[in-house]
Amino acid sequence: MTITSPQGRTEILRPDGSPVRVLVVDDDGPLTELLSMALRYEGWEVCGATDGAGAVRAAREFRPDAVVLAVTLPDMDGLAVLGRLRRDLPRVPVLFLTAKDAVAERIAGLTAGGDDHVAKPFSLEEAVARLRGLIRRSGAAAVRSESLLVVGDLTLDEDSHEVTRDGQSIHLTATEFELLRYLMRNPRRVLSKAQILDRVWSYDFGGQANIVELYISYLRRKIDAGRPPMIHTRRGAGYLIKAGEPGAAPR
Repeated sequence: MTITSPQGRTEILRPDGSPVRVLVVDDDGPLTELLSMALRYEGWEVCGATDGAGAVRAAREFRPDAVVLAVTLPDMDGLAVLGRLRRDLPRVPVLFLTAKDAVAERIAGLTAGGDDHVAKPFSLEEAVARLRGLIRRSGAAAVRSESLLVVGDLTLDEDSHEVTRDGQSIHLTATEFELLRYLMRNPRRVLSKAQILDRVWSYDFGGQANIVELYISYLRRKIDAGRPPMIHTRRGAGYLIKAGEPGAAPR
C-alpha cells in the first residue's frame, strides 16, 4: 500500500498497514547507522547485521521485506549469504552494496539473483529510492488509492470521508475526522497537543488545550471501544496511533 504524507513523501506500508521491514547487512558501522536512520525516517523497521552468519539469523527472526547486503563481509561473501537467505525467503528483494569500480562484483551479484545494486560511496536518497522500487515490484507493498489511509485494521478514505475498522463503519463528526486523519498520516509518531491544535483547529486555544484531550476521548469511544486500543497517550509528550496488538485489553 502507498499513501502520501502531508509533506508529499509517499509512504510504503505492508498490506496490513504495518511498517515495511528492511535488513541491512554491512560491517561498516557508521555507514550502516546512516542508512538505517534514513530507512527509519521512511517509517520502516530496520534490523542490522555485521556479518553473514548474523544476517542469516536475523532474516529468520525478522522476516524482512527487503535486504540491503554488502558483497564483502568478514566471514563470507554476500553471494553466499544471498544463497542462504533465499532458502527461507525465496522472493525477498536484495539490494547489493558494491565497491565503486568493482564491475565484476556487480555482475556477480545480479547473476546470483540480486535485484539491484548501489556502489559505495552512494547517496542515501538513491539507496532509499532503489529500495522503494524493489519493495513495490516485489509485492510486499500493495498499491491502493492514495486517498486511503490505513493503520492496522483501521481505514480512512480522505475523498469519501468514510472510516471503517475491521470492516465496520464508524461515524465521525468533522472535527473527529480531521483529528483522526492527522493521527493516521503520522502513524507511530507522538504528536504534541500544540501540534494537534495547530493542525486540526488551525489556531492556538491558549488555556483550552484540554480540547485535545476531550476529542481524543471521543475518538477512543468510537475507534477503540471493545477492540485492542490503537490511540495511545504518552504522558507529558502527546498522542499516537498504531495498529492494535492482538490480546491487548480493550478500552
